[in-house]
Amino acid sequence: MVVLTSCGEYQKLLKSRDPEEKYQAALQYFNDKQYVKAQTLFDDVTAYYRGSERSEDILAYLARCYMGQKLWESATNYYEAYIRNYPKGKYATEAYFQVGHCQYLDSPDARLDQTITTQAIGAFETFVELFPESPYAEQAYREMAELYDKLAYKELKSAQLYYNLGSYLGNNYLSCEIVCKNALKNYPSNQYQEEFNWLILQSKYQQVVNSFEELKQERARDAQDEYYNFITEYPDSKHRKEADKMLITIRKIIKD
Repeated sequence: MVVLTSCGEYQKLLKSRDPEEKYQAALQYFNDKQYVKAQTLFDDVTAYYRGSERSEDILAYLARCYMGQKLWESATNYYEAYIRNYPKGKYATEAYFQVGHCQYLDSPDARLDQTITTQAIGAFETFVELFPESPYAEQAYREMAELYDKLAYKELKSAQLYYNLGSYLGNNYLSCEIVCKNALKNYPSNQYQEEFNWLILQSKYQQVVNSFEELKQERARDAQDEYYNFITEYPDSKHRKEADKMLITIRKIIKD
């Protein structure tokens, strides 16, 4: 009976011609986390309040309603609409942050296209530039770091694929090395730095042992330098024993 009564009241509200009644009811539904009903009522009164002070509130609440429904793309669109219409409005800090946050939540698995991830990073960068003292700033930096790690992980998987291809149809070890170096340059604080540097050392080593004789000396010295760079940076690496074995072979080639 309670449910039927509630549904009946909501149907009456939808038919009501009183925008103030609908607006107040929308606020109540929103506070009760009934986001679909709140969104519908806010939509109904949008045209009536357009151009008024209340229009700004409605736009912000609509964005929040979509967030409550976990419809991140729609929420992003409404927050972006708020920024376009009220770039210095009372909800501007929230809107700039939530554009990045919604895209962060909508960011797909690292194996998929990362356009949204890149957009989220751009949105967060804009936010922290405009509102460096905001209470949201710490969260923005944390989520931005996670997004950079996701992009770095995608590059790591790409580099590993090149390494596994080896000499098939070309020098894929060199391609692996290039991908790793670019990733370290583009994402200098990523959590996969050791793995990127290990792949670089492995790639250089494989190019030594699979090289033409006239290139072996030069490549061996280059690989030896890379070994010392690696153990200096990661002296306790789990790859240390394997790296030391590589050095023995490299030194033998240089000596010979």
